[in-house]
Amino acid sequence: MISVEDWALIRRLVADGVPQRQVARDLGIARETVASAVRSDRPPKYERPTQSTSFSPFEARVRALLTEHPDMPATVIAERVEWSGSITWFRENVRRLRPEHRPVDPADRLTWAAGDAAQCDLWFPPRKVPLEDGGAVLLPVLVIVAAHSRFVTARMIPTRKTEDLLLGSWELIRQLGRVPRRLIWDNEAGIGQKGRLAQGVSAFAGTLATKVVQLRPYDPESKGIVERRNGWMETSFMPGRSFDSPVDFNTQLADWLEKANARVVRTIKARPIDLIEHDRARMLPLPPIPLQLGWRERVGLGRDYYVRLDASDYSVDPQAIGRMVDVTADLDRVRVRLDGRIVADHPRIWARGAVVTDPTHRETAKLLRHQFQQPRRVGDDDLSRDLADYDRAFGISGVA
Repeated sequence: MISVEDWALIRRLVADGVPQRQVARDLGIARETVASAVRSDRPPKYERPTQSTSFSPFEARVRALLTEHPDMPATVIAERVEWSGSITWFRENVRRLRPEHRPVDPADRLTWAAGDAAQCDLWFPPRKVPLEDGGAVLLPVLVIVAAHSRFVTARMIPTRKTEDLLLGSWELIRQLGRVPRRLIWDNEAGIGQKGRLAQGVSAFAGTLATKVVQLRPYDPESKGIVERRNGWMETSFMPGRSFDSPVDFNTQLADWLEKANARVVRTIKARPIDLIEHDRARMLPLPPIPLQLGWRERVGLGRDYYVRLDASDYSVDPQAIGRMVDVTADLDRVRVRLDGRIVADHPRIWARGAVVTDPTHRETAKLLRHQFQQPRRVGDDDLSRDLADYDRAFGISGVA
């Protein structure tokens, strides 16, 4: 077989009018080779002839299994077809055949209109944050990115439960200043799963007049913007930092995001801070009424005068013992009300299993306990009676 260079030279000489016989003589090759080069429309390519291998007798059965089960492991396929040779050689052949039988999932180029959507996700920073009890845990960070402008808002939250997810979402939406027409989520359990929204999410979306969109499984492209921002924060924000508490984390993150939103995004060739006003102009206004969000529960206050919220206990004014009280909490405070009057107000503790006591409540409980243990005072009136009164009442007389 001639080289690509000889093939090109033959065609050029013949095109210049040199007879094929002379070209063959000058280059020292057969005339039929020259004629074949002139007739061909593509450069010569060496192709090794197909040879039978030890895998060849099994290939048809392997293809049949891959057609029905494209992701079946190679070891299982080897067992099904009764392969007894090298498993490494078998794996190489299965790896060669698998792409032909795996269904194709094309990724479209998505465009995001101004004001239309915000992508939402939870990011778990790869570093534990110290809590009030001296322990340290991995905590979720709620991230919301305006899809058109790429403007990023984020905040660490105590849990991934529905109450905290909605509280965090409302705070980040208020930072945006307007409401995106769609909030795009994956199947986060606190938001909803299998096409059904969690309790309270529909009311939240209805109050904002927005729509919560849950993506189908295996659809990473529709939420790729926020996931890339998660990776960016992990590689650009986290290195070299330490945190004393969740509050410290959120303070540092807010300062960093202010600078990050002022950087040019390569894909849109613009800074999010320059596009956010155009994005906001096409979003929905914030609701005119306050949202009823967070933890809400009505319980009877027991003798130990504590209420439990998210696995931690908070003291309440003991004078409310035996009464029904309303417990509410947001991301920062826990409050208890009796007939509308606040009888407990504590900072929310992120550590689980903590006990939070107001010294005033302890002193009140001590005073009430002391009063309860005092013996009851007897009145000054003499309650004794003459026994003759009983004799007259029962008609007894003359008894010595």
